Amino acid sequence: MMSKLTAQREKLHLTQEELAEKSGISVRTIQRIEAGQAPKGFTLKALAKVLEVHESYFEVAEIPEKENQTTLMWHKILNLSSLPFIFLPPLNILIPLALFFWKRQMNPVNRKLLSIQIVWTLIGIVLIIFVLILTDWFAVESNVKKLIPILWICLNGFIIIRNALVLSKEHPNRILPNINVL
Repeated sequence: MMSKLTAQREKLHLTQEELAEKSGISVRTIQRIEAGQAPKGFTLKALAKVLEVHESYFEVAEIPEKENQTTLMWHKILNLSSLPFIFLPPLNILIPLALFFWKRQMNPVNRKLLSIQIVWTLIGIVLIIFVLILTDWFAVESNVKKLIPILWICLNGFIIIRNALVLSKEHPNRILPNINVL
């Protein structure tokens, strides 16, 4: 797998020697960084400047492709496991939660996906109580009483499907709503 330094250097059509000359860093140091060593201090600043990237570009550790694909697959499974149980609010949390702990997929993206389902279930419970109160206090038509849970289910389904589409494009940082209670 190509390092970030190599990728950016090649993108700018620079050889290691040209990069060394422009940055004031030895060719050997560039070779070590391309082999996996993290740049620090002056080296980090000089490379970022010459390669026209922010210093944080080098800070993120690269995840092996196979591991990345497996993690992405579990993000999708965890997210979509709520969908079949959208009509049974406790199960839309329990099934993904069971997968979360069973497969030990306790990463920030999965925590966020579970948090969304927990919050939506709590909202659903509040809405059901609200509908029951409306029935007792006001003369509300039965169609209006049915509309609130249907809207809740539709919105929850929309969020699950939208996040599944975002995950399929490999952008887990764009999962909405941005809720994290775990």
